[in-house]
Amino acid sequence: MNFFFLQTGLKRFSFWLQTLGAGGLFMLALLDSAATPTAGAPDALLLVLATQGQAFFAALVATLGSTAGCVILYLISRAAGAVALNRFSEVARERTLRWLARYDLLAIFVAVILPPPFPLKVFVVSAGVLRLRLSRFIAAVLLGRALRYGLLAWLAYHYGDEAKELFALHYRQIGLSLALALITGWLLYRLIKRRRVGGSSSRATGVAD
Repeated sequence: MNFFFLQTGLKRFSFWLQTLGAGGLFMLALLDSAATPTAGAPDALLLVLATQGQAFFAALVATLGSTAGCVILYLISRAAGAVALNRFSEVARERTLRWLARYDLLAIFVAVILPPPFPLKVFVVSAGVLRLRLSRFIAAVLLGRALRYGLLAWLAYHYGDEAKELFALHYRQIGLSLALALITGWLLYRLIKRRRVGGSSSRATGVAD
């Protein structure tokens, strides 16, 4: 029952933060990343501020607030250990740990780009439990959020209310498309890099022979 009242109080607090402009955006982004999800409220407030001519500042504030929230959750999870993952289903835990083991912080980078209701927190908590290097974790979150919020702010600044309507209708599809484009680019980079390394090794062997 106490947890229910806490969640309700946090949601009411998030609604109040939306009236405070850029300062509210920072706290809202922090709260959304560190505590209870706010159903895309930081994105919505960022769009409003960007259409008012504060695109760069709003994107910066949202990025810093969300990164701070992720770092707080990471540190709490790191201190708590494996017990921090008990709040998530076994399927979510195993899938996330498998992705982190395979893709390392690329998984975090993509996760922070994807829009709600993508379960970002299980990735952040898992990173803390696995004790991934904090500096690299911060870099992945900072770059991912900067890309996401920067794109949102740029579109809102240039297209105004049309951008709001676009995101209202196709918010998830845009986020998924961006994430898929990044993953595809990373895979192509890895493929080209492997071929170059393989080609260099072959030439070196030929010279040695």
